[in-house]
Amino acid sequence: MSRSKTTSIKRPPPPAAAEESTSRLGDLTRPIPVDKRVFRHKRWAMGAGVFALFVGGAVAAALLILPVQTWIDQGNDIEQRQAQLDELQRVNGQLAAEIERLETPDGAREAAREELGMVEVGEERQTVLPFPALPRKLPEGWPYNVTDRILDARAAAEAAGADGAG
Repeated sequence: MSRSKTTSIKRPPPPAAAEESTSRLGDLTRPIPVDKRVFRHKRWAMGAGVFALFVGGAVAAALLILPVQTWIDQGNDIEQRQAQLDELQRVNGQLAAEIERLETPDGAREAAREELGMVEVGEERQTVLPFPALPRKLPEGWPYNVTDRILDARAAAEAAGADGAG
């Protein structure tokens, strides 16, 4: 017994076979009756079409334009980060070379001399400081007025030498 005979529900008749003279797109090209349309007036249909285009454009922008812009910005960020990474690797290389130098006895001795002022047996430590700046405010009268002129002449000569050298 077939299944079609076991139900009491009437089935719709099968669609008619397509004839050679009819189009398969007949359902899509046939005009829709007014009572079955979503919008009965052309003005509302045009407004809905414009709204649909606006929504479609917004979706296209969200899916295409904004991700591409973000992707380009990420490329620029990657270039900046790569430059920073290269600089950090260069500095790390210099620090590694400094560490290797300081791990040798000569390097440790040199660092102790420079940083801590270490002196070896038989050496004498001497500290030479630069001369402090002399006060320029001298009292009035002799011999200070002569000294004042000498200092002015030396300053003018140094300034002329610096201008001529540059």
